Amino acid sequence: MTAAGCSPRVDANLQVVPDADLSAFNTFGLRARAARLLRVRSVDALRAAIAAPGWTETPRLVLGGGSNLVFGGDFPGTVLRVEIPGRRLLRTEAEAWIVEAGAGESWHDFVRWTLAQGWPGLENLSLIPGTVGAAPIQNIGAYGLELVERFESLDAVELDTGELRRFDAAACAFGYRDSVFKRNPGKWMVVAVRFRLPRPWRAVTRYADVARELEARGLAQPGALEVSDAVIAIRSRKLPDPAVLGNAGSFFKNPVVDAARCARLLAEHPALPHYPQADGSEKLAAGWLIEQAGWKGRDLGPVGCYERQALVLVNRGGATGGDVRRIAQAIIADVEARFGVRLEPEPVFT
Repeated sequence: MTAAGCSPRVDANLQVVPDADLSAFNTFGLRARAARLLRVRSVDALRAAIAAPGWTETPRLVLGGGSNLVFGGDFPGTVLRVEIPGRRLLRTEAEAWIVEAGAGESWHDFVRWTLAQGWPGLENLSLIPGTVGAAPIQNIGAYGLELVERFESLDAVELDTGELRRFDAAACAFGYRDSVFKRNPGKWMVVAVRFRLPRPWRAVTRYADVARELEARGLAQPGALEVSDAVIAIRSRKLPDPAVLGNAGSFFKNPVVDAARCARLLAEHPALPHYPQADGSEKLAAGWLIEQAGWKGRDLGPVGCYERQALVLVNRGGATGGDVRRIAQAIIADVEARFGVRLEPEPVFT
């Protein structure tokens, strides 16, 4: 099997498309093209492509659902879109269900599937866009839960050699919206992820928005599906549907500062939301900082700061990666000037 060619070619597990339009493969809806797109549906197909002549001669970019990516322009090399399917229960242990999914599975569909099977634990991460394979790269988190808390292991292919390697949590080096894969783009492709879903299960309702939504629904002791439904309702109210208004979800990380700095900020801004961390540091609400800096609902060219949630940047139509970068830099500068806190984008810029 060769991964080269001057016209689209399709087989069961690998589609090769030269001069590919990427606008449908990023949730921001940014215009971009790739010199070559490989749509990969199996590990064997990926390893065959790696073994083909010329593999190491061009840049590479791994693409999942495109929900955490900003294309700065056309990509001059090979874009690998992960479309590996599959989901199954591997085994049942005394304290957990071990569930596996192919990296190309829709994250939200996978979450809802686990709940339908009676294997709770991922419900707080409902409706997060993207694929299963992208979830550990970003160490996704929402509403009181991070992926690392439900992680068992993953398989990834080293893109220089074709080696298939298994990673436990320590090897993934997870951080806040971070991992070894995010720090080494183009080195690995995640192909399968396994999760440890707790038995017995307990609802995670410590996040204020979730607690309020459940209370409004009269659910003092919610089930996992009810928690998922509550999270979906919250996210739907706050975040735009990428199919309607292009966006990459929460665009900025919540900054983390030491306790002394947080105390100084609170002395000047008593309403600043802050969340104590296990190491004694404090996580600040980036959305609040952005709103106080005057950006909520404000546009800069074709990109705007969403009127319902200041953390979200949206494509009002026809935006480029340069447009996104300009408004992000302007927001970062204004927040830093007012609060002395520097925000960091969540998405990766190409």
